[in-house]
Amino acid sequence: MAYIDLGLDETVNPGIRGLLRYRPDTGRPLMELAEVLLRGPSTLSRGERELVAAYVSGLNDCTYCSNSHGAFAAAQLDEGHALVEQVRADPSLAAVPDKLRALLRIAAATRQSGHDVTPELVAAARDAGATELEIHDTVLIAAAFSMFNRYVDALGTVAPADPAPYEAAAPQVVENGYLR
Repeated sequence: MAYIDLGLDETVNPGIRGLLRYRPDTGRPLMELAEVLLRGPSTLSRGERELVAAYVSGLNDCTYCSNSHGAFAAAQLDEGHALVEQVRADPSLAAVPDKLRALLRIAAATRQSGHDVTPELVAAARDAGATELEIHDTVLIAAAFSMFNRYVDALGTVAPADPAPYEAAAPQVVENGYLR
């Protein structure tokens, strides 16, 4: 049960979903940001962007966001859950392109501290083929999801351990996005 009374059934509205319904005036802009970052125009696929969100959320130990965005990434990547698990375990060994591996290093540094993103990390991403926009968006995804993770966990929201609810939500998010 969340640390504050959300006035709703948290088993039906776990994690951020309950928080968005509790305060829709703040929830709407947060979901608009997620929609742009994860589904808007980009040279990174939707699955790759969801993978960055899932990876950062895992590093931040946010069960709800890591599991939900892991399921959303898996639903949009040809390699599915196997790739998500490889990245979670060790992105340096995961079967991802060098560009994505370099961007995941930037994402990991961003979630630790903005000051941990170094010119060397950015240069390595560029050398691997990342564009300025891809670097920008990776930093923003990592920063935004660090905020989302803290929001979800600092209020003690419900995070199902069973992967089934996250997997069940994936087709809806893939088809309709975050602004439903």
